[in-house]
Amino acid sequence: MKIWPGKPYPLGASWDGAGVNFSLFSENAERVELCLFDSADSKESARIPLREKTAHVWHAYLPEVRLGQLYGYRVHGPYEPEQGHRFNPAKLLLDPYATAIAGPIKWRDDLFGYPIGHADADLVPDERDSSDGLSKCVVVDPAFSWGNDVAPRTPWHKTLIYELHVKGFTARHPGVPERLRGTYAGLACPAVLDYFHALGITAVELMPVHQFVADRHLVDRGLTNFWGYNSIGFFAPDARYSSSGVLGQQVAEFKTLVKSLHRQGIEVILDVVYNHTAEGNQMGPTLSFRGIDNAAYYRLVENDRRYYMDYTGCGNTLNATHPAVLRLIMDSLRYWIQEMHVDGFRFDLASALARELHEVDRLGAFFDIIHQDPIISQVKLIAEPWDLGEGGYQVGNFPALWAEWNGVYRDTVRRFWKGDGGQVGSMAYRLTGSSDLYGTSDRQPHASINFITAHDGFTLHDLVSYNDKHNEDNGEDNRDGHNDNLSWNCGAEGVTDNTAILALRERQKRNFLATLLLSQGVPMLLAGDEIGRTQSGNNNSYCQDNEISWVDWNLDPRRQSLLEFTRDLIQLFHDHPVLRRRHFFQGRSIRGTGVKDLSWFRCDGREMTEKGWADAENRCFGLILSGDAVDELDARGNKITDDTFLLLMNAHHQRVAFMLPGHSAKAQWQVILDTREGMARRTRRVAKGAAYSLEGRSLALFRLFDSQEALPTPLARRRPTV
Repeated sequence: MKIWPGKPYPLGASWDGAGVNFSLFSENAERVELCLFDSADSKESARIPLREKTAHVWHAYLPEVRLGQLYGYRVHGPYEPEQGHRFNPAKLLLDPYATAIAGPIKWRDDLFGYPIGHADADLVPDERDSSDGLSKCVVVDPAFSWGNDVAPRTPWHKTLIYELHVKGFTARHPGVPERLRGTYAGLACPAVLDYFHALGITAVELMPVHQFVADRHLVDRGLTNFWGYNSIGFFAPDARYSSSGVLGQQVAEFKTLVKSLHRQGIEVILDVVYNHTAEGNQMGPTLSFRGIDNAAYYRLVENDRRYYMDYTGCGNTLNATHPAVLRLIMDSLRYWIQEMHVDGFRFDLASALARELHEVDRLGAFFDIIHQDPIISQVKLIAEPWDLGEGGYQVGNFPALWAEWNGVYRDTVRRFWKGDGGQVGSMAYRLTGSSDLYGTSDRQPHASINFITAHDGFTLHDLVSYNDKHNEDNGEDNRDGHNDNLSWNCGAEGVTDNTAILALRERQKRNFLATLLLSQGVPMLLAGDEIGRTQSGNNNSYCQDNEISWVDWNLDPRRQSLLEFTRDLIQLFHDHPVLRRRHFFQGRSIRGTGVKDLSWFRCDGREMTEKGWADAENRCFGLILSGDAVDELDARGNKITDDTFLLLMNAHHQRVAFMLPGHSAKAQWQVILDTREGMARRTRRVAKGAAYSLEGRSLALFRLFDSQEALPTPLARRRPTV
């Protein structure tokens, strides 16, 4: 076979129409060999030394190699774990820059770089060939007919995120053909796209689709890594979700999904896991990075480089302080933006990427290079602002370009509706965009990604239905997962009638959904919460690829009603800019009106006092959002005005009489929704100064109008129903 010197860049396997350039970074390797395979199950057909080396990059050009070629690497060097080196040429290795990986790993002992046996076994290399059990990299044709694909570029303040799992969302969907269920193509089916459109979301946040590994200990127990937070290929869409093939077809199928969502005006945000890899700690397998250059790719313990710094709880931490590793992350991000047309990223355990030495450094190289990058800096960037290391909880501390999963929002809203005391002050901040977290660092309300539930915890239905987690099927004696409802019991003090308890649970779901959609900031809805999806109390379903995790699409009247309620809330969100402001409220009078942009009220209709905020027994309050305070302009540059809304919240378990405030003598309030019953008929009006009976554990929303004004017709949903 002809071998030409080739080029060091781009890294990976690059097809130019005539042949393929292969390029691999390894700073500490002594020799690198490229291995070619005729099929995923065959022995290697050729082993080719890469003799050219440029700035730690090994490369060669093979004019006879074609698209679809399967390949891997063997890397020679010292096996000295105590010095951080774990080179072992007996182990086939995946290319970190592979854009497609064929098939899953077949677990065998020879996939480990050492002979499994005892505690210090990793100090000795294992000489068995691992190629039979390892997946193979694929040379892929990047060509794709994007046509007139245009990124929606939805402004942050108009964004509504929907977090979902590619397989879990469609595995039981009746509108998706069986052969497409659980795949990228299934998610692009008309029935699914129609559902998204009818619901009113603007972005899907896909749980990890980078090629990942199902941990051996799970496979041995008949389980799997369903969620996918165990990446091994940062450029490759996972082949598990491909309906069309694994020899590069998964790339085109994913692109088709993005193109289909864009056609509906829906953005695609990827949940990406750059903080660690699937190779685990020193006793983990040798699949790629460890065998290519362990000392470069991973954060190692300074005084004993046999061991890994584990800020992630997954055994290792990727070394984002190393220039080549930082380049890998940035190249991956640019690839998904430019080649796959995605619109943003949610960074799992993002604090781990921000650690320069040990402490989290918000001005570290990771942020610097993203902020100056003309491609990456222009898409949506979301941090999960914590890791498992000391000082890793960094909510509110990421730089101005970033939005964050607001864990404080989640915890405060849960505590408030559970009936905990002392929450009204924090709730006020959460409802208005969390200015206490983001208002002093040149950030705006959209920095707060508001959520009640996410993939890693209870679903909304289970949150209000279970006092304790039920993870028995995970095989860890229910020790895994956090009991994140804190003895919830859905606030049912003194309620013993089963029908009343069920009604209260439904009301609590509506309370959470209404709070989420009426809060300033960017709402994120967990897929299935709008139809009461349950995981039977499992709040850590990471290993459950079955009905526990799959969305059940059989909607009884109760679940259908919750869906309609959610759709109407989302319609309100889209229709009223005062509910999704671009800037924080100022709490002072609007120029020329004498009316405050935001006002807080007690149950007696008077403005809230410092004593009221400090009262730990206070669980009821109201706020007025002035329609004159909209900070948005129309297409002609004219200031937009909106309706004025009054929001009442009662987390007491008892009913309260709330005296309604008013702006003028003629002012009246139209009831828009009351979670006691769902969306109101909208023909009900209440005069200012009148008492409104607000049920315990309930929320009500009113629209201000002049008493001589005709009441508007009920909410007309402009999105089609399915």
